[in-house]
This record gives sequence, C-alpha cells and structure tokens, in this order.
Amino acid sequence: MLPHKYQQFYNDIIKKIPENIIFTDDLHTLAYGTDASFYRLIPKMVIRVENAQQVKDILQLAYLMQISVTFRAAGTSLSGQAISDSILIITSRNWTDFKVAPDQSYVSLAPSLTGAQANNILSPYGKKIGPDPASINAAMIGGIAANNASGMCCGVAQNSYKTLKSMKLIFSDGTELDTADENSKDSFRKTHKEFLESLKSYAKSIKEDEKVSKKIKEKFKMKNTTGYSLNALVDFDDEFEILQHLIIGSEGTLAFIKEITYYTVEDYKDKASALVYFKDVNEACNAVTKLKLAKENGDIVVDAVELMDRAGLASIENDPNMPKYLKDFDKEVTALLIETRAKNAKDLDTQIKQIEESLEEFSLVRDLYFTKDVKEYTQYWKIRKGLFPAVGAVRNIGTSVIIEDIAFPIKYMAEATLKLQELFKKHNYTEALIFGHALEGNLHFVFTQDFSTQEEIKRYDDFMYDVTQLVAVNYQGSLKAEHGTGRNMAAFIELEWGKIAYNMMKNIKKLFDPNDILNPGVIINEDKEAHLKNLKPLPATNDLVDKCIECGFCEPVCPSNVLTLTPRQRIVINREISRLQEIQEIKKAQDLKQLYQYDGIETCATCSLCSTACPVGIDTGSLTKYLRHEQVTPAQDKVANLITNNFSRTLSSMRFGLKAANLTHSILGTSMMKSLTSGLRKVSNNKIPRWSENLPKGISVNTRIEQKASNLKVVYFPSCLNRTMGLSSASKEEKELFDVTVELLNKAGYEIIFPKKIESLCCGMPFSSKGFTTQANTKSKQLEEALLEASNNAQYPVLCDTSPCVKKMVESFKSKLKVFEPIEFALEHLIDKLDIEKIDEPIAIHSTCSTRKMGLYEKFVELGNICSTKVIVPADITCCGFAGDRGFNYPELNQSALRNLPNSIKEAKYAFSTSKTCEIGLSEYSGKDYNSIFYLLNRCSSAK
Repeated sequence: MLPHKYQQFYNDIIKKIPENIIFTDDLHTLAYGTDASFYRLIPKMVIRVENAQQVKDILQLAYLMQISVTFRAAGTSLSGQAISDSILIITSRNWTDFKVAPDQSYVSLAPSLTGAQANNILSPYGKKIGPDPASINAAMIGGIAANNASGMCCGVAQNSYKTLKSMKLIFSDGTELDTADENSKDSFRKTHKEFLESLKSYAKSIKEDEKVSKKIKEKFKMKNTTGYSLNALVDFDDEFEILQHLIIGSEGTLAFIKEITYYTVEDYKDKASALVYFKDVNEACNAVTKLKLAKENGDIVVDAVELMDRAGLASIENDPNMPKYLKDFDKEVTALLIETRAKNAKDLDTQIKQIEESLEEFSLVRDLYFTKDVKEYTQYWKIRKGLFPAVGAVRNIGTSVIIEDIAFPIKYMAEATLKLQELFKKHNYTEALIFGHALEGNLHFVFTQDFSTQEEIKRYDDFMYDVTQLVAVNYQGSLKAEHGTGRNMAAFIELEWGKIAYNMMKNIKKLFDPNDILNPGVIINEDKEAHLKNLKPLPATNDLVDKCIECGFCEPVCPSNVLTLTPRQRIVINREISRLQEIQEIKKAQDLKQLYQYDGIETCATCSLCSTACPVGIDTGSLTKYLRHEQVTPAQDKVANLITNNFSRTLSSMRFGLKAANLTHSILGTSMMKSLTSGLRKVSNNKIPRWSENLPKGISVNTRIEQKASNLKVVYFPSCLNRTMGLSSASKEEKELFDVTVELLNKAGYEIIFPKKIESLCCGMPFSSKGFTTQANTKSKQLEEALLEASNNAQYPVLCDTSPCVKKMVESFKSKLKVFEPIEFALEHLIDKLDIEKIDEPIAIHSTCSTRKMGLYEKFVELGNICSTKVIVPADITCCGFAGDRGFNYPELNQSALRNLPNSIKEAKYAFSTSKTCEIGLSEYSGKDYNSIFYLLNRCSSAK
C-alpha cells in the first residue's frame, strides 16, 4: 500500500499519463530504483516517461503536493545522485529524438540517447560530441549533461560545459524554457523577472569578490564536478548563459533537461595509441606533467593520457587479450596509455615522433611502441574502460566496490599520488588501485569495502576524512572531477570550496528549486554523515553473476530493456530474493519470485549479449537458464525425455502443424486468420502461440541427392529448423534454404556428405534454453558422434546453416570437429571458389546474438560488402528477441526488441540473416523479407 500522499498523487497523475508507465510494486521499484552507486533508496513510485509533456505534468502535480522527484537516465552514476525514496522519473529508451545542424556544427539530442548513439549519428560527418565517459555506450545524454561527465579525451576543453550551445528545460513548477528561442526567453523574462535578477546579482557578487572569483577560475582549470558549476557566474554576463551553464553538472537538482544542443567536435579517424611502461608511479606522473606542459605550449598533440598503476595492471593481466609479459613486471611498474589523433596519416606520424621525443628522458621498462591498428588500440581502450568493473570481479562477495574520483593540479600530481598511496597503506586498503585521466590530473582510485560492520564503516569514514584533507586542503584539488557530487561528497563541499562559495551554491539551489523537491539530499545536504547512510548491500545469489557490481554497461544491448527487466535488474532482484531467504523472510521471497517470473524469466531472451557488453563477461542469460532448469517439474522432464527419444516424430508433428496452419490461412485469408488466432490466444490466456503471416510452411528435405564425386568434401548438417520450416506465404523467394545451400555448394565444387539418421539429430539448443540440461547434452552428444563419422573423424569441414546451432555445437562438442556457420564458411571455403558480381542494390543484414558472440559481426559486414554495393547495419538493433520459440509465445519481446528496425532499414531492397527463427521475427516487424545470407551469395555468384 502506498502512503496516503503518494496514493493521492497516483490517483491524480493517472488522469494525465498512462497507468502502464507507473510502477509501485516491490519488484519494479527495487529493480528500476537501483543505480551503479554503492547507495540505495527504494522509491515509492517509478515513472518511465516517454516525453516532455509527461515530465511537465508530473512536476506540476509534485510541486503542488510538495512531493520530491528524482530524475534518472541510464543509472550509470557512481555517487548516489540517481536514487530516491520518493518518486523516481526514468527517461524511457524510446525518447531518442535528434536533429543535426545543416553544417553539422551542432546537434540537438533528446535525453535518452546514449553517448554512443549520438556519436553514431554524427560519425558519417566526421564529428562527435565532446564528452566521452568510459560508460559512453550505456550513459545517456541527459545524465552526461546533468553530471558534466567528461572522460578519456575531452578534458575540460570539450566537456558538456564547454560545448553547450543551448537547452530546453523544465523547472520544478513545470515552467519551460528554450534558451535558443527568443520568444521563449522573452516569456521567461516576464514570468521570472526576479529569478533572473537574482541570478545576475549572484554573478555580480562573485565577480566582485576577487578571492572567490580567482579560486573558481583556478579550480575549473582542472576537472571539477564538486558542487554546482560556479564558473558560470564568472564566465558569462548574459543571464541565460549563466542559467544553462549552471544546469550542467547540477545532477537533476535544478531543472529537467528536455533537450540539449551540443557544438560538435572533430572525430579524426587517424589515431595511434601506445601502452608505455615506467618503472614506478612517480616516473609515470612526471612524464604526464611533461606531456601536459608540452601540449599547452603547442609542442606536441596528445589527446589522452591514461594512467594505470601496477595494481590496475594486475587486475587485468590474466585477460587473454593482454600481453603475457604483464605478469613479469615488478610491483612498482606503472603504465600510461597515450593516444594521439590527426587529420591525416602524415600528421599522425609527425605527432607520434614528437611524443616519442618528449619521453626520451624517461627510463622505460619496455620499448615505446605506437600502434595504428584499430583492433589493437580498441582493445587497449576496452581494457582501460573495464578496470573499474574488473576490480569488482575479484572482490570478496558481499563487499562493495568504491571508485573515488579526484583531481590534483598537474604540477603536484606525482607528489600527491604518492601520498595517496600512503593513505591506502595507513587504512589497510591493500587492494586499492589507481587509474585515470592523468593528462588532466584526474585520478580514479578503486577499493573494496565491507559495510556490514560499524568497524568497517568507521574505517571507510576515517579514510575519506584523510582523502578529503589531502585533496581539497593540502593540494587545493577536486574531490569530484567528473563523477558528480551526489550523496558521496555532499558533506565535503564546504571543505573544498569554503563558506562563501558553498553559501552561493545553497542560494542557487533555493532560487531554482524553492520547495526543495528536485533530488533533495544531492549536492546540497546538511547531513555530515550522508556518505555513510543508505549503503547498498550486494549479497551472494549465484556464482554465475556474483561478480556483478551493477554498473549497467549491459543494459543497452538487452532485448527486454524496454519491455521488462535488464540483466542488471535481473541480478538485483535475484540478490534481493537471496537476501530475503537468508534472513528467513520466506513469504516475501516467494512473492518476489512470483513477480519475477514474467519480467525476469519468461521475457529473458537468454541471448547472452549482456556478456559481450560486460567488462568481466557476466552472462545473465546463463542465470535465466539455470533458473528455468530449477523450475523443471518431473512431468515436464518426462515429456522432454519423450521428445528427446522420439525427435524425428516430433519434427513430423511440427511439419503437420505448420502445414495445417498454412492450409487454414490459405482458406480463411490473412485478416480472418489473424482475428481467429488472436481470439484463441486471448481465450487461452496466451497459452496458444501467436500466429503470423510470416509463419513458415512445413517442409521435408531430401538428402538423397545426385552429385559428382569431388576431392572437395563438406559435411552439411541442415538444422532441425531448416529441415522443418520452409518459406512463409509472404516470402518472395522460390527455393527453400536447403536447396539454395546445396546449389551453392555444388557451384563451388563440393561433394556434400550428410550425417546418418539426420531426422533424429539436433544440437540440443531447444532443450538447453528451456532448462532441460540432461536432454540437451544427450542430443548434443548424439550429433557430435554422427558428425565425427560423417566427416571421417574431423577430416572434412562441417557446415550448419543456422548460426545459433553452430554456437551451441562449438560450446558443447569435446572433439576437434571444424564446425562452420554460413558467414565464416562462405568467407573461408566459398568465396575463392566462386565468381562474384555485386548486386547494385542496398541490403540490410542482421547479425544474430550467436554471430556476435562468436566474433563474426565484422565478418558478416565483410561478406555483405562482397555481395552488395551498399550494406545497411542498424546500429541500435542487437538481439531480435525472437529467442527460439519466445517469438511465438511472448511476441511482445520480439516486437519490443525490433521497435526501431523499420526506420533503420527503410532504404534496403533485400534483408538477410543466418537463423530461421530470427528471420521470422525480423520479417514480421520490419516489413522486409529476411532470408539466409546464402540466398544473396547464391544470387550473385557463379561457378569459376
């Protein structure tokens, strides 16, 4: 039950906004209310807003009722600024409007676009946005601006504050302002005259106070996100420029950012990076100081210098992609990851040489080597970005990972860093490591903390006291350089800024938010122990996911991220279930399990793409399979055994059902068939699978084909899907995939071998995905034995026409069978044996989850470019969400995952993938006829 005030709010707000975007139950308030920080508050209500009008309606009512609200975008914030115990407003992932200026000099962005999406939009023009946080693939524009998030390369010159052009804002009372529109500003002047006069008077008083003004200028030469952007009061005279620049870094405490327009920056494609190893952190920091001064003097062009101390290198030295020599380094060795970018290759070579000359005086542990190889330097940066979560992966279960974010004046960097390391020893944080954006004097230090005892909390408090004295007092640095103040540093703002500046910040908060309803407790917080309260537990739940630190990097790639839960949220709920069970709150645990069934288990595609986005490879899909296995009843297990032992009959039944459905469709027509099946599905409470006109026809394949003997031999295993499911009635193709594949192989000169008893063979994936582990293993073993025999004990390559099946085989087989799916087989075994003539028509390709996880995404693009003059790859489409048979039983998952597909491939004439079930869903929700890539290859090729 909601408290009375919130119930009244709910009753009133549902008159204006859809009820289905409001959540008050225990599952969603916990799942949606959790961010990446080590703090937790459970909101009374979560509202997932789709547009600005909904935000305005909520704020006007909240203002009237004096109920606090907190804004949240992606929830990658680390300092406790995106949590609430009142109303949490989350911007929906569907709020992604944008507009690029005709000359591409600026771009207007809605709050829910991720930084990566914004850069994808700008990439064709050779542009990008300035901010480049490590979380850019997950972090959304609203949060990037509200936190003044910076990152690896942008420094202070290209952050949100410096690249801001204009904003559209909604204030706490619902008033709107567009700082690029003169009419909007004129209206605001009339309604908020006193507000603007106060703002100008604040700026005047600060400018007249030489001591404070000087301090502000000095501190913002460094990265600084502690408190409000007081530099706005010094840098500008125009009240609207002051206003909008104060919003940058205000963490949702002053207004809601409806839209932000950034000046774009150049995105040079010619880049080079080097991992440079120094004997110790002092030597590395001295090198950073020299590089910084040389850059300021115009002697070198260096875009980023990232420091990684020995503890940081140790945390990733076991990564198979890292050099093996890392393990042999002494305990003091420190690395700098240096990047330089240029307009062209010639300039790049010059810049590399200048940097090398700048470092000649330093003793290096290994020779200096710059790489221009995209794959190689991308891996360097991927590892650097994954350092924080990587620490979480090796922590003791139940402890939190804390990342602090400070900046020192560059001239003191070496000295201050050594003193910081001394504090680690003093307070026994022996596992702490340091990394960060060294060129800006910005360091992150990471350590693990147990908050389960008062002694441990006291240790943390004592440590933070010493850190704040070292940074803010001794070296006049920034306690928060880019992660925002949040609750984490709110108690220490006055220590860093002094009384006059801190009182000005309180005045600013009062001016913008007189009733203190916007994110109270963040930035301005009089509780001197705020950093020690509302600490988030991270209990153990399952070995498969216990390493998770809830950073949220996984969320953008999850197909259910709009429909139900994300991988992070699934882990949050499982942890809470385990916690409740541990304290014997069995009823609450069971209630939460029941709520979790649909959102957590049924609508998880188990695509495991989350593992590809997770810096430590956590696979929440495997957790779902584990939970499904736990739910298997003896009766279900018996049925699964029956199917396993009578697989060919099962396929025959499927064919019969598909043929019957298509016959009925041909008699009734599409409209009546949809109406009839929708009605039956509704009556059955969605137990009857959804019918679609893209449903394949039932087919059988004839493996007894005539062919010539050849020295080139291949074992072809058509998957059970493609032995059963043919073309749909909506398809424009004439031949079945089996026939196309045979024709293609014969064209390339192959003699085809089919495994014996093919009708009873299956890779086991349909069983595995539903939790029938034993049956999956049985089918996998049977198939492996059959393929070994057919391939003459792995002498010949094995081709399967369905990518997900190949991935299952590769994971399950114990032998040295060489199993290929269509993309890799085409590139390695077909292209050189065929004459290819590109089609001069645009094609769209969809890389399945399996191809992505097998590292074949780029190869699919390569194959597409071999066959067509234009290849369209939708940037925001990851897993299609069909997930085997989920697309029939839970079509809303498929629909949600592909919601942006139609607009992404409007230009495409043809569309291709490598999995029959994926192609059903892709065809259904795109309006294009998706088929196997072999159709395209067969069309554009001829025998040599």
